[in-house]
Amino acid sequence: MPHRVLVTDKLAEEGLALLRAEPGLEVVVNTKLAPDPAALRSALAEADGIVIRSGTQLTADVLRDQARLKVIVRAGVGVDNIAVPAATRQGIVVMNTPGGNTVATAEHTMAMMLALSRNIAPANDSLKAGRWDRNKFTGTQLGGKTLGIVGLGRVGLAVAKRAQGFDLRVIGFDPFLSAERAAEHGIESVSPLDALWERCDYITLHTPLSAETRNLIGPRELERMRPGVRIINCARGGLIDEAALAEAIALGKVAGAAVDVFEPEPPPANNPLVKLPQVLVTPHLGASTEEAQISVAVEAARLLADYFQRGQVRFSVNMPTLDRTELEDLRLYIDLARRLGMLHAQMDRGTVKSATLRYRGEVANKNTRLITASFAAGWMETALEEQVNLVNAEILAKERGITLTEEKTTHTGDFSTMIRTEVVTDSKTYLASGTLFGKQYVRLVRLGPFRLDAHLDGNLLVFTHRDKPGLIGFIGTTFGRHQVNIAQMNVGREEPGSVAIGVVNLDSVPPDEALEEVRHHPDILSVNLIKLPEVGASPPWLGL
Repeated sequence: MPHRVLVTDKLAEEGLALLRAEPGLEVVVNTKLAPDPAALRSALAEADGIVIRSGTQLTADVLRDQARLKVIVRAGVGVDNIAVPAATRQGIVVMNTPGGNTVATAEHTMAMMLALSRNIAPANDSLKAGRWDRNKFTGTQLGGKTLGIVGLGRVGLAVAKRAQGFDLRVIGFDPFLSAERAAEHGIESVSPLDALWERCDYITLHTPLSAETRNLIGPRELERMRPGVRIINCARGGLIDEAALAEAIALGKVAGAAVDVFEPEPPPANNPLVKLPQVLVTPHLGASTEEAQISVAVEAARLLADYFQRGQVRFSVNMPTLDRTELEDLRLYIDLARRLGMLHAQMDRGTVKSATLRYRGEVANKNTRLITASFAAGWMETALEEQVNLVNAEILAKERGITLTEEKTTHTGDFSTMIRTEVVTDSKTYLASGTLFGKQYVRLVRLGPFRLDAHLDGNLLVFTHRDKPGLIGFIGTTFGRHQVNIAQMNVGREEPGSVAIGVVNLDSVPPDEALEEVRHHPDILSVNLIKLPEVGASPPWLGL
C-alpha cells in the first residue's frame, strides 16, 4: 500500500514532481483544505504525511488522534503554525527546511534598507502621479554608516556579508556566536544588547519570536537609540512594539522603518505603522522569490521522500533519532541537564565562549553525550531561529564558536550523582550544579560558590545580597504585598555576614513593580527571574 502524502499549500512544481516520481508515494494536492480546520482534520485521518507552508495551521485540535499521520514537513523555517508538542506526543516527526529562504530574506532586508534610505516608494508614487519632486526625496547613503544586526544566524550573517559590500560598518549581537567567530565574518560582537542601540544608524532584526524576544524593541530601547536611526524587521512580527515605534517616528526620534512582518497578519486597518509616510511596508515578502520557493519545495520533498523510502530523519525539530528505551533510562538526567541549561540562559551574562560539564557518580556511566546535548538544547532553545533538540544542539553550538567539554569520574562525592556545569563568557564564569532526588525531582545544589538545595522548577527568583538580618523578611513582605506566594526559599553563604545568595520558588510571576522594589533594596546586589518548566514536565522535543 503506498504512503499517502497530502500537500495543502502552494508548492513549487519542482517539489511536487520530485514527490510524484518517488515509488510508493501517493501525492494528493488540495489547497482548499488550509482554511477549513474540520476538513483538514478529516483529510489527515487518511494521510501518512503532509507538506505545508505558512498557510496551513496544524493546531493541537487538528492533530488530535491522528493515528495514521507519521510525518509533517514544513517547507520553510518557522514552525509557528504547527503544534509541535501535540505532534511529539503522538509520535509525529516534524521537519523543516532551514536553509532554503536564507538568501531571499537577506536580499529583501537589503532591498528594504536601500528603498527606505532613498525614498524609493514615495518617489515612485509621486512621479507616477505626474509630479517631478526631486528636492522632496533627498535620501541618505549607506556607505560609512553603522548597521546593527540583532541575531547572527544564517540570515543575520548573510545580511552582514551583503551590508559590507555597501561599505557599512557591521556590529552584531548574538549570545550564541562567539566574538572570535563573529570577527571571522567581519562583524564586531557587542554585548550586552543595550550597548548596540546607541551606536547604530541602521538596526535590523533576525531573531526568532519568543517570550524573551517579544517587544525586543520597545519604548526603553527606542529612547537609547541614536537620533535619526532607521529600523528594519524582516524576521518576525511581534519583535517590535509597533505603537512605540510609531510614536518615536512621529516625534522624530526614529527617521524611518521598513517592516515586512506584522502581528497579526495581515495587519488591521488601525495598525499605527502602515499609514505613516516614513514607514516602508511589504506583505511578508522575505521568502517570496522564485528561487526560494523552488529551493524550499525541493528540500521539503527530499526530506519526506527520505523519511518514507530510506527511513532517514533530517532537520527534525522534535524527534531525535535515538532508541526509545535509552531515552527512558536517561529521562531524569536529560531533564536535569536541560533545566541547568535554561538556568544559565536566563542569568545576566556576556557573550558565551565555552561550557564544561563535569559528571560525577552514577551519571558518569550513562550516555553523557546525550545529556550534554540536552544541556545545550535547554541553553539555546529560546534564542535561536532553528528549533533546538538533542540532535542539533551541539552542532549549533559549534557553528557559533562555542566549545562544549565533558569530564567524568565514577567516584561519588556528597551525592550519588552530580552534574556540574560551568559556562565561560567574555565577562565571567558561571557555575551551577544539580542532582536527582528520588525518581521525579531535580535539585539545584550549587550556584557560583554557594551551596544550597533548591527546586529546579517553576518561577525562581535568584538574588545575591549582603547577609544582614531582616533581608529575608523584606523579600517575603514585598511579594506578599503584591499577592505573590513563596513556595520555597533557600539561602546559601560562605560565612556569616558575607555575600550570600537566595533562591526563592514563586507560585506566580511577580509584577515588575515587585521586582523593582527588590532591586532597589540597598543590600540586594543582583536579581534574576528564572522561568523553568513545572516539575515533571519533559522537554517538548523529547517525546516521552
